[in-house]
Amino acid sequence: MTGTATRYLYLARHGEALPDESGLTDGGRRQATLLGRRLRDVPFTAVHHGPLPRAEQTARLIGDQLKSVPLHVSEAAGDYVPYIPEKDELPAESADFYLRFLDGATDEEREHGPALARRALDLFTGAVTAEEDRHELVVTHNFLIAWLVRDAMRAPKWRWLGLNHGNAALTVIRYAPGRAASVLVSNDMRHLPADLRWTGFPPELHI
Repeated sequence: MTGTATRYLYLARHGEALPDESGLTDGGRRQATLLGRRLRDVPFTAVHHGPLPRAEQTARLIGDQLKSVPLHVSEAAGDYVPYIPEKDELPAESADFYLRFLDGATDEEREHGPALARRALDLFTGAVTAEEDRHELVVTHNFLIAWLVRDAMRAPKWRWLGLNHGNAALTVIRYAPGRAASVLVSNDMRHLPADLRWTGFPPELHI
């Protein structure tokens, strides 16, 4: 395959999960199906998803609405901490807050998360060597979407912190040859009715 083409990367957080995270709520299944209907005319080459049940179930429900698009499980699309900053990298007014938030990360997460984050950048970002533009969907978790948006904006590595996405919300990033990445759509929930929007956010932010 020759030529260089644009990659359109569609990112979706999984649907609303059950309290034990063993799968999706009824609302989460509805969210996933409605997102799939919104995306049914996109010429996807693949749907990638993380290995956890809430991401896998979301991807399958979306895939049911698409036209024979293959689904691929990927550890790089999983739920992990992509980067843990040092205190001096963070704004002074919020450093303690973010470090407390990250205190719960295990030694394994601290070791493997950054490696998976680098792998995700290799797999899912940048223009493609192909004759035609490529459209790919990654069904994943909040942290990875934040990491990829941060990278597209060329923000500091710590800035994935504080970027939050609703369940089954849609973000789209364009990687065109010879140009900086462009965030075309961010955290878009217009395919969801009012009662299914804003799940995944604190109750006071349900608007």
